[in-house]
Amino acid sequence: MLCLLLELMKPARRWLLLFFVLWATWETALSVTRYSIPEEMERGSVVANLAADLGLDVSELAQREVKLDIFHNKKYLDVNKRTGELFIVEKMDRETLCPTKTTTTCFLKLDLIIESPLRIFNIELGITDINDNAPHFRRDRIELDVSESASPGEKFSLPNAFDPDVGANTVKTYKLSESEHFTVDIHSGSDGTKYVDLVLMKALDREEKAVHNLILTAIDGGVPARSGTANFIVRVQDTNDNAPQFDQAVYSLNISENSRAGTVIIILNATDADEGPNADLTYLFTLYTSEKTQEMFSLNSNTGEIVVKGTIDYEDMKIFEMFVEAKDNGPVPLSGQCRVTVYVKDMNDNYPEITIKSLKNTVEENIPVGSVIALVGVSDRDTEDNGKVNLIMNKSLPFILNKSSDYLYELLVSETLDREKVPEYEIMLVVTDEGNPALSDNETITVHLLDVNDNAPQFPQTFYTIPVMENNAPGASLSSLTAIDPDLNENQYLVYFIIEKEIVNTSMSMLFSINPENGNLYALKTFDYEMEKEFLFHIEARDSGVPPLSSNVTVHIIIMDQNDNTPLIVSPWRAHGSEVKEKIPRSTDKGTLIAKVIAIDSDSVHNSRITYQFLQNTDATLFSLDQYNGEIRTMRMFSYRDSRDQRLVVIAKDNGEPALSATVTIKLSTVETALKTYTEVPLEYDIFSDLNLYLVIGLGSVSFLLLITILVTIVLKCQKAKPSKAAPPCRNSVISERNSTIADSTLVSNDAYWYSLFLAETRKGKLVVRQPVPKGARYIVSSLPRSTGVTETSDSAASTLQQ
Repeated sequence: MLCLLLELMKPARRWLLLFFVLWATWETALSVTRYSIPEEMERGSVVANLAADLGLDVSELAQREVKLDIFHNKKYLDVNKRTGELFIVEKMDRETLCPTKTTTTCFLKLDLIIESPLRIFNIELGITDINDNAPHFRRDRIELDVSESASPGEKFSLPNAFDPDVGANTVKTYKLSESEHFTVDIHSGSDGTKYVDLVLMKALDREEKAVHNLILTAIDGGVPARSGTANFIVRVQDTNDNAPQFDQAVYSLNISENSRAGTVIIILNATDADEGPNADLTYLFTLYTSEKTQEMFSLNSNTGEIVVKGTIDYEDMKIFEMFVEAKDNGPVPLSGQCRVTVYVKDMNDNYPEITIKSLKNTVEENIPVGSVIALVGVSDRDTEDNGKVNLIMNKSLPFILNKSSDYLYELLVSETLDREKVPEYEIMLVVTDEGNPALSDNETITVHLLDVNDNAPQFPQTFYTIPVMENNAPGASLSSLTAIDPDLNENQYLVYFIIEKEIVNTSMSMLFSINPENGNLYALKTFDYEMEKEFLFHIEARDSGVPPLSSNVTVHIIIMDQNDNTPLIVSPWRAHGSEVKEKIPRSTDKGTLIAKVIAIDSDSVHNSRITYQFLQNTDATLFSLDQYNGEIRTMRMFSYRDSRDQRLVVIAKDNGEPALSATVTIKLSTVETALKTYTEVPLEYDIFSDLNLYLVIGLGSVSFLLLITILVTIVLKCQKAKPSKAAPPCRNSVISERNSTIADSTLVSNDAYWYSLFLAETRKGKLVVRQPVPKGARYIVSSLPRSTGVTETSDSAASTLQQ
């Protein structure tokens, strides 16, 4: 359109073009829009509403092409065309945008270009500084060497900290950790930069503290303030300000005459608190040391050793004095002095001697306390103190030395001796004179102890428990019972034997045998757990001394059970290998008890745990078998499709390894008529001891009176009450009702069943009693609790059942 207009206005197009350019430039210069924001604003933050500030219609922005031109290599801002808002696309860091600027504000120029028609708006965005950077040192560890001779007030320059923030947010001050020797001096440069110097406040002493560990902290002026730290280490350099010092000012020592050349008599030790060359010392004799002394002794200039050089004679010179100086190697050497006085003493050059007058080197261990073992004489050819001698033993032993005269000692027994603890003694006698230095000599006496039978044999244990598996082979080794006797020879030879004890007219020597020489224990017969479960007897060990000593130990033999007994099915009773035939009514309800298989096992509790399973079942949906109590019950009622004859094979299996089992075959025939029913109620009883007899009699009397009272009350109540229906089967019923017309032909009515049930239940501590009730009622099988006082034996109870 502009081109067409210029073509139409050819005469004035140059003037119009110039006017248009000038007008656009003037308008642009006048429309610069400025904003200011802090740095580090979050993404999505709105800076300003350009549409409102520039007078633009928000509804037209979406239809026109809008472009934001930023004079930077990253796009930090953008315009929302729907709202006309200028928002942040990426965080802006003032220190990154304007790294060289020292002013608090960094300016970012933008151009907002809108097409159709073309409009350009100049925008200037000021990024103001915030305190987002902490001061930091270019090195985290600063080391400085300061001489200990430095004067208080002396300054040492330190590296300053750097903070990329500007203005009030840059470094404002420095702080030094607490120190009695140093402080800091802060001053500003021409550009406002803060510099710091270390100032010495108090004189340093390297010998007192060689290294000072300080922390220098730089703090900026932001709110809140930020800081940075650096470890500042001051190493104090040594100066030669300490003179060498000896441990003592005067050393006194003794030396014997005739000391060998090269003998070190003393090592002088001087110390210098300085370091390096200032602490390197040199030892030398001063001019006050006589030439005679220097001929007898030499001084090592490096170590301070004074060594014998000549022959020392007590009669020639009794005292030597040496003046020694220690000098350091500092620029201005410092020195320290000491005096060494050596006293020469007469030499003790004769050793004392020991003479054994008499000796008993072999004694019995029970020798009485106070007995004389040996007579010992001592002597020394020296005189005075060098000739006085003392005799001692070098260690504590059950002997003492009794001085009978100046040169004669008796060696006596002081404690009871025991050959088993110490078979012989090496007695070292040491004789020492009273010379200086003392001389000594020694003599060793060996005393052997003869054995006496004073120790009885001892077993390692006082009680032995030996498990033995039943069905063992006769002559099998059970264990080895070995005693120990610390004596020797015949006092140590042991003989083992079993202390006789009869069990049911059987001697222990018929059941067990022990090797008299080594204590090996053997079984003489095969044991059966079901017959014998344990044996308790004693074994004695006797030595061959005179008189002989002995001790015994208790042996507990426990017979371990094996699964060697097959379960025996006692119910339902049948001849060996025959089948059990029973009849049941076809109208039997679901859950009715048909039969109960009872098996017993004479093994131990673990091996005799019986479980029951169907080995064969004509119809698996018709009967169920309880694996623990052996009850066979109907799972549903009979239907016309069910066979009249059912064959069940039940296996009774014990819990042993390997398991043993027995089977029983039951043939059931269904009939149309009902059977006479029986109800069995287990009733437990406990067999009590005679000690409870009076308690049982008392409780029985009270219970009897209470029962009479209840019966009288019931009779009086029932005289007016209506006849009640037969009570339903009790909760403990183990067989369901059957028709009384065929009761005598069923499994329940079989006397063998009741007797086998009695045998099985009495093994569990119960007495089963079948009690007939009046005609038309049920039969009840009850078990009497042991607490009721029933004390019948199994035979009498069985006869009661049969009656």
